[in-house]
Amino acid sequence: MAFYVVMEPPEGAKNPADEAVFIRDGFAFLGFLIPPFWLLWNKLWIEAAFAVLAALAIAAIGQALGLGLTGQLLSLLVSIYVGLEGQNMRIAALRRKGWREWGALEAASVPDAEVRYLSAADLPDDDAPIETVTITDKRTGPAAPRQPSLGLLQYPGGR
Repeated sequence: MAFYVVMEPPEGAKNPADEAVFIRDGFAFLGFLIPPFWLLWNKLWIEAAFAVLAALAIAAIGQALGLGLTGQLLSLLVSIYVGLEGQNMRIAALRRKGWREWGALEAASVPDAEVRYLSAADLPDDDAPIETVTITDKRTGPAAPRQPSLGLLQYPGGR
């Protein structure tokens, strides 16, 4: 199971529950393999530019120092960083746009996280009074309490 961070849209959204974004908290494997493209896909334009510039700068410094292959492998640090912190970059970008963090959920997949979020978001207030309904039969008065039953089997005295 993974943890998902739930981000709700800024104030004024028609239905924040429908527009909520679920971001998996964990390693971004595609962010590790192809950092600039993953960042661009997630609309992190400035971060993508910095990732490309950092990788080029590290490779150039390694070349200037005569490190050869080691200098080129040091540019792999950018990939590791994006893989580890890519999801946090997405959360930070949404916060800059006015989105707010609702919380985190543990779920097996995004649809499961959506169900858990919607069920938690629809809960009534704890302070709200609980409405009770009494069913009455006009001929005999209030209905007798029902005995608990297990499927097709019923306890003695049950209906």
